[in-house]
Formats: sequence, C-alpha cells, structure tokens
Amino acid sequence: MDIKYKFMKEIDCKQGAVRSVRFSVDGSYCVTCGSDRKLKLWNPYKAVSLKTYGGHGDEVMDASASCDSSQIASCGLDKSVILWDVASGLPVRRFRGHAGPVTTVRFNEESSMIVSGSRDNSVMCWDGRSKSQEAVQCLSDAKDSISSVRVSDHEILSASFDGKVRTYDIRVGELCADYVGDAVTCASFTRDGQCLVVSCADDVVRLIDKDSGELLGEFTGHTGKDLCLESSVDYHDSKILSGSADGKLWIWDLVSQKVVAKLSGFKPTKHPTVSISVHPQKNCFLASNGSDILMWTTSADSTDE
Repeated sequence: MDIKYKFMKEIDCKQGAVRSVRFSVDGSYCVTCGSDRKLKLWNPYKAVSLKTYGGHGDEVMDASASCDSSQIASCGLDKSVILWDVASGLPVRRFRGHAGPVTTVRFNEESSMIVSGSRDNSVMCWDGRSKSQEAVQCLSDAKDSISSVRVSDHEILSASFDGKVRTYDIRVGELCADYVGDAVTCASFTRDGQCLVVSCADDVVRLIDKDSGELLGEFTGHTGKDLCLESSVDYHDSKILSGSADGKLWIWDLVSQKVVAKLSGFKPTKHPTVSISVHPQKNCFLASNGSDILMWTTSADSTDE
C-alpha cells in the first residue's frame, strides 16, 4: 500500500531560528529550542504555545522531556545544561561541567540521568535527582565535537565529527566504536534497537548493523551543505527520514533505499530543514525550518489509530 503523507501544520515559533524540535515521551506536546535563548512548550496539534522557559545565556541547542513530562532538560551555547520544572517554568538545576557549547541532551529511560554532548569532545552524565553539580561520568573518547547523543535502556550512543559513532554498553561497561569515514552529524537507534541510522557530512545517511558494524544501506539525494542534519526512522521502522538544506523532509524506503517522499510546507522556504522528531506512537513528524516547525502525518496512521 502506498503511504500518503499529509501536511498538517506550520507554526511560527517566534523565537528566532528553531535549533531543534522534540516530541514529549507520550507525543502529546513538543518542545522547541530557539536562537533567542528560550525554550517553548507547545501543543502542536492546536498550534498553541503553553509556556516559555528563559534562563540560558546563549542559543538553546537541544532539549528532552522526562518520561512523565514533569521536567525538561535543555542545553545551549552557554556551555550549560538546565533541568526545568515544566509546571512552574523555573530551573531546578544548572550543570556547568562542559568546557564548550553543549549541542545535544537526552534523558535516560527512567529520567533519573541526563546525558549531554558538547563541542569540548565529551559526553557527560548528570544525576538529575541529586543536588550535586558534578558529572557522574565523563566519556571523553571522541577526538572532535559531539553532534548527537541517544540513550536506550542500557546504551548511550554518541556521534562525533571525528567520523565515529560510539556505543557505550552501561551494563557491562564496554565501548564499541564504528568508523564511518566522514564527520557524523547525527546517529540514532532504529526502533527495534538492531541498527543505527547515521547521518554524515558527505550527504549520505547510512544504515549500520549495531552489533556487527556492517553497512546495510545508503540513502542519498538530499543536501547537507555543512549543516548538522538530523535523521531518524519512522514509527514502523520501514522508512528513513532526514532533514536537508533544500528545506524538505526527505523520506526513503528502508529496504529498497528509494526516495518515497520529499515533504515541504505550503509556502516556499529559503531555510534548511535541520531538526526532526517522530511521534512515539504513530507516524506523525515534526521538522524545524527557520523560525517555523512543520507537521505531517500519514493516511495510514490517521485511520489505524
């Protein structure tokens, strides 16, 4: 069956350039990070801004909502990681261990730990429940800036401009590094946890077997232009998604590696599509484009819910 993608919303976030957009764990809300040093919490389905969080001293680069949606962790060019109380809008903790701008942040599954990656080449783990300002652990294996971190139930996945993706197995304390060749702008797990989706600066998204490191597929056609483009799988683990410098959201079939869609909004854009987020329970996509976020859904997911 052909999947039809339907454009749903275009929201002007009014916070400068949107550096990243993230669905909450249950998909009810999303968070946008702005170049105006602020975060915003949204109901994207109604295009309603619910709260604004101000406290970073420079551009906010990434954010992550906790599993119960009561807290948000954010990071920015001011070298800090901030833990926010969603309801009050106030900072609960501020972590300042990084020596460079912090570009990526995630909670672990229980939302007890915050994992951040920085241009200081390190990944740091912070205890969100203790009063300590010190990092619990510093992973300093990368030789260049960290572009993304992802956390599964027992692994931390980091991508670096040094051309490697590193998987840290927390249970046994092992590090597995895969050399991809070009600067890695984003790496994420597939939903089944078997593979890695890796975006590289050579305008190729690669699908890699997590255990063997074998290259399973290459997805091309989009343009990077030295941007830190994000990629992902869709909800059904059957499509690969990537941002692109041409302002579109590119979608490939995971098996055939053919382009199946290039999604855009109603109006032409001169901005790249950089950050993307996939709904945790259905095929609904968010993407940042300049000061806007765009939303699409699929015909299949609007009927099978």
